[in-house]
Formats: sequence, structure tokens, C-alpha cells
Amino acid sequence: MKKIIRSATAGTLESSDALVTVAPHENGVVIEVDSVVQKQFGEEIFRAVEETLRALEVKDARVSVVDRGALDCVIRARVETAVLRGEEDA
Repeated sequence: MKKIIRSATAGTLESSDALVTVAPHENGVVIEVDSVVQKQFGEEIFRAVEETLRALEVKDARVSVVDRGALDCVIRARVETAVLRGEEDA
């Protein structure tokens, strides 16, 4: 299980990218998504973040995604990178 101990980011606000921020949070995972394609793909973005966090065994975190039309694989990579940057050092 990964424990987020500090705020960390990955990505940019450039077109076709996403800025993902993770921060410590108690009592579960909170996911916030702000996307230029929210109406069309908001649920898919949320699901990609949720699945990535589950695969990384993150139990407590606040995750913010500001999406500018990134592909699913980019969102997943940004979430993973942010988590790795914010986790407790082994």
C-alpha cells in the first residue's frame, strides 16, 4: 500500500495533457476532475484515475485532475507519476 505524505504534481496544462496533483488525505480517496471534455469523457477520466490508484494500492489521497484533452494512457501515467512523487520514501 502506498501512503501519500506530501503534495506532488505531474503533467502540464498544455493542450492534450493533464495536470495531476496528489495530496495527503485521511479517510479514503477523493477525486476531483476538471476537463475541457467533461461532458463527453468525464466518467472515463474518473474511472482511469480510480483504476490507477487501485492498481497502485493508494487508500488515502486527494487527487485533482485538470485535463486539457489528454488520452487515457497519459492520464494514467500522470496519476502514477504524481503518486510516486508524493509517496512515503521506502
